[in-house]
Amino acid sequence: MLTEPAYWIIVGSPANFKRSRELGFTVQGIKSRHRKRAEKMQPGDRLAYYLTGLKVFGGIATITSRYFESHGRVWSSDDPGKAAEDYPFRVYIKPDHILEIESYIDAEPIARQMEYARKWPAANWTLAFQGNVHAIPEGDFRLIEQAIVERSGHVVA
Repeated sequence: MLTEPAYWIIVGSPANFKRSRELGFTVQGIKSRHRKRAEKMQPGDRLAYYLTGLKVFGGIATITSRYFESHGRVWSSDDPGKAAEDYPFRVYIKPDHILEIESYIDAEPIARQMEYARKWPAANWTLAFQGNVHAIPEGDFRLIEQAIVERSGHVVA
């Protein structure tokens, strides 16, 4: 049975985004407390990357596998109280559009248009990007994707 793809935002530090870049955006880790979300991820689902601190979007990828568990240390938490977090739930991915640091997209103008972010007061839009992974509506994903594709210099169909 074919299902429609789901759309996700991966929230992480610039350092973790760099680690994913060093791996060629071939695998993405999900924090241990988000197992149920990882279990829902399917090949064909799409990921958008939001980088904390910088408040930017950095890229788009497509999931190519079901989730699996691995405890090899790749990503790390900035919170000293969560130093043991090893992002054990993982999916293989392929990069679609990954921006260089100088091309990252300011998230605020996009977030203010997103249906998902309307759950929070406009002055606190960053609350929409707390936590490691969020399911978002397709329309919201398309807003992010369009901005990233335009910035990367590719034609938007």
